[in-house]
Amino acid sequence: MRNPRHPAAVAGDHEHRSGAGHRGHDQLRRRGRGPGEAGGGRRAEVGVVRAAVRLRRGRAGDRGRARGAGVVGRHVGHPDLRTAPAAGLQPAQTAQAATHGRFRLGLALGAKNLLEGSFGLTYERPVARLREFLTVLRELFTTGTADFRGEVLTAVPPLPATVPGADPVPLLVAAMGPQALRATGELADGTLPYLAGPKVLAGEIVPAITAAASGQPRVIAFVAGVVTSDVEQVRANAVEQLAFYERIPSYQRVIGLEGASRAGELAVVGDEETVAAEVRRYFDAGATEVVFTQTDLGSAEDQRRTWRLLGELSGK
Repeated sequence: MRNPRHPAAVAGDHEHRSGAGHRGHDQLRRRGRGPGEAGGGRRAEVGVVRAAVRLRRGRAGDRGRARGAGVVGRHVGHPDLRTAPAAGLQPAQTAQAATHGRFRLGLALGAKNLLEGSFGLTYERPVARLREFLTVLRELFTTGTADFRGEVLTAVPPLPATVPGADPVPLLVAAMGPQALRATGELADGTLPYLAGPKVLAGEIVPAITAAASGQPRVIAFVAGVVTSDVEQVRANAVEQLAFYERIPSYQRVIGLEGASRAGELAVVGDEETVAAEVRRYFDAGATEVVFTQTDLGSAEDQRRTWRLLGELSGK
């Protein structure tokens, strides 16, 4: 998925899932088989926020290996920050060891109106928290311990926390603003933009993170997309279901910069030729990978068509 001349995309669904229990896990596993069987990506939803763990086709000799990238359901400003980085270390390293080095950890900054209004968390100095959080995580993943006392974060684990057999875990951040992208470029391995179209990728996100990074950063574009013959209905569904993001400033910004007034306008909807052309636009804009989300905006057959197309693109 890193070569724009041979673009590939994988499917993943962004959904809120909470308290699913065993029934929810069974349903999750059943749904996760679909994209893989169609030859494309495979994904699973995890936790209260969103995550995607998927199989994709990659470089020669790397076909079918898992490439996971998702958003951890803990804001970097969580009040338990003294232990939050360390608490996430062993699960991430366990996943890394279990997938033989194919796991990637994604973090989110959160949104002020959601964190303060819904959860009673404070949203102060988010970029400073992000910088310190990434600094601590990198030290923990490298050495298994940390002795960090910053302006907003303290991390002094009482015992080393490492998992045998785990390779270093790539760190990704759902960053789209200039300051967050600068911090991500300097301290992480890449970004996970969502609802950021090709114009915003090429003009804002890719230049900002590339300028801050010492190497080539990963830009994993999450895109709502469906292959369908009923474009009008699926577009209407996208406008309705993605309206939630229009209340969040970071998304408002990238939606407006793309020239759209509604988040649903950024969904990629159409026949196979139309959708494939849009995927290529994201690669041309600088995305190193493209992940399709909300592939269930249409019918079950639309979703299967979407998975089949992504499988074909992944094989090119």
